[in-house]
Formats: sequence, structure tokens, C-alpha cells
Amino acid sequence: MSTNPTPASVSGLQLHTYSWGDATVVECTGQLTIGHTDALKTLVRGLLPAAKGLIVDLKGVGRMDSAGLGTLVALYISAKKTSCEFALVNYSPSVRKLLGLSNLLSVFEACGQSGMRFP
Repeated sequence: MSTNPTPASVSGLQLHTYSWGDATVVECTGQLTIGHTDALKTLVRGLLPAAKGLIVDLKGVGRMDSAGLGTLVALYISAKKTSCEFALVNYSPSVRKLLGLSNLLSVFEACGQSGMRFP
């Protein structure tokens, strides 16, 4: 399932990428907060020119603040500009609540229903 895994780490946030079908998966573990968002932005924006699909897996994210939320929105917009399918998966109830409070839950749930299947 995993080909060419690429780990990246910043204190408080670990990022691991691998290919899954036509998509690139970015697994996030730790905190997606103001001190850690640049690492995710840099990694994903480097992947976008060649990616057909991008899946950001948040199952390991225990905490996210408004900077993390802004980063996800910016990455979603960047992906759309390059005609890349974008999916946000495995977010916790607290992240879901933050997405709901900011009226972005429907945006990310809709992008997750684009036809990409994820185990």
C-alpha cells in the first residue's frame, strides 16, 4: 500500500507522506497549531504540482487552532487551483466541532465525497 514514504517532522507535528492509488496521503500527527502550520503548508504545496489527489489524514491530530484551520483552507484553495482533488479525512470530534463553528464542515465533507475511497 505504501510507496515512497516521506517523513517530515517539526517539534509538535509529524508529517508522513505516501502514495495511495492516484493520490498522495499526508498523515499528520501531533498539534496543528500556529507554531506548526508552516511545515504542512510547505510540504503540501511542494506536492501539488504533480498530485492528482491529495488526502490530508488528521487521525493523529490532537489539537488544532485557528491557524491550523486557516492552513487547511489555504491548502484546499491551492489544490483546487491546480485541479487536484482534495480530501480531509479522519478528523477528531474536536476538529469537526471547529470546522462546524467556522461553517467549513460542509466544504470539507463535500470534498471528502469526491469519489476517492480511503480505508
